[in-house]
Amino acid sequence: MAWETIIGLEIHAQLATQSKIFSGAATAYGAEANTQACAVDLGLPGVLPVLNKEAVRMAIMFGLAINAEIPSRSVFARKNYFYPDLPKGYQISQYELPIVSRGSIDITLGNGETKTIGVTRAHLEEDAGKSVHEGFGNLTGIDLNRAGTPLIEIVSEPDMRSAKEAVAYMKKIHAIVTYLGICDGNMQEGSFRCDANVSVRPRGEKKFGTRTELKNLNSFRFVEAAINYEVERQIDVIESGGKVIQETRLYDANKNETRSMRSKEEANDYRYFPDPDLLPIEIEKKIINEIKQSLPELPDAMKRRFIEEYHLSEYDADNLTAGPALALFFETTVQHSGGEPKLSANWVMGEVAAALNRENKDYNQSPIKGEMLGGLIKRIKDNTISSNIAKEVFTAMWNGEGSADEIIEKKGLKQVTDSDAIEKMVDEVIAESPQQVEQYKNSPPEKQGKLIGFFVGQIMKKSKGKANPKQVNELLKNKLAD
Repeated sequence: MAWETIIGLEIHAQLATQSKIFSGAATAYGAEANTQACAVDLGLPGVLPVLNKEAVRMAIMFGLAINAEIPSRSVFARKNYFYPDLPKGYQISQYELPIVSRGSIDITLGNGETKTIGVTRAHLEEDAGKSVHEGFGNLTGIDLNRAGTPLIEIVSEPDMRSAKEAVAYMKKIHAIVTYLGICDGNMQEGSFRCDANVSVRPRGEKKFGTRTELKNLNSFRFVEAAINYEVERQIDVIESGGKVIQETRLYDANKNETRSMRSKEEANDYRYFPDPDLLPIEIEKKIINEIKQSLPELPDAMKRRFIEEYHLSEYDADNLTAGPALALFFETTVQHSGGEPKLSANWVMGEVAAALNRENKDYNQSPIKGEMLGGLIKRIKDNTISSNIAKEVFTAMWNGEGSADEIIEKKGLKQVTDSDAIEKMVDEVIAESPQQVEQYKNSPPEKQGKLIGFFVGQIMKKSKGKANPKQVNELLKNKLAD
């Protein structure tokens, strides 16, 4: 039987406010446990929440960025459930009247097509604390530093049909919130994470199958792996005569499997009701228009500009606008490269990306800045150095040995472009390689292209990599044809 996968995501983005959503406590990451939790966060008797205006502004920014509706009135609700790191016994969230409703996101599929994913709503809520197990033996510690941190929960329609689509959607949301500056997008620190709702149904069936929720996925790789595993698990259960149970499951990355955590609650289990301590939010159109005017250039608009202004392919433009730090790095490189957008794109997505991945760094942490990389590309363009020598210069720049010009001068890496000097080396290599010369001359043209690589390699060795490869190839072909 052919099966169809149905996926919806609930993405939690931690808002980059300086204080919590209902208190003045700090939101900085990494503080000693329970040093950033005040009486409001602890849920002590008699305390009252006060709404953080900046969190509201950031939520509206997101809604406008996805062309969503911003209702004139939204309401906070109490979501009632017990958890050890939820001191009040309820979470202040939104349900029936969220601050953002009915938007959409366009994603690019693997075949280049565009697909629109509906966004049901994005609502404001407070985060819970954190249970800590390490170092406590059989006990559990509670750290409430995170309690009360402002979140927007972005709930999609069940419009995704594969794990790859889900990852593309999640990456697009990640790009939007980081471009807006409303979330740092740090998945390792839990600033950006998601729950995935997954079900399967026979292809052609209209009714949804029973869904399971995969909780707290904090990397794009884990989202894809967890969904793929869960899809296979559900199909195996059904095809073996069993029934999928509606439940919440955790993904174990070490074993690459999901396992049951608890039965999945329905909305009525949380007994939502309007929070009596918080007034409804009334938003004037004037405020929405002011926020709209302040929005920065967003990924889709920047992608179109990169294609038009820099004549990049859609693939390159899509990759280079995946995050604001990457896009800025690329544009800075182009500005200092002497007008070489394609070569700049290749270096940014190639050598720079590989070096950053090795050291687990982002583009804004790169020891080589865009200005420096642009200077290196300029020296490739004007034939001061070859592409191979440029990689040696790049490594030296990465290790802090100076700018491209300083390294080229200090190490004597300037490319040999003197025709007489190159011709002398070509003649020497031909004289030293009679057997290869004979083989080349007796080979059909389609094989000569590969054989000439031997001669090029010998000449580059003689020149210590400094000979201009284009001149070497031209001279070789002329002389070997004689």
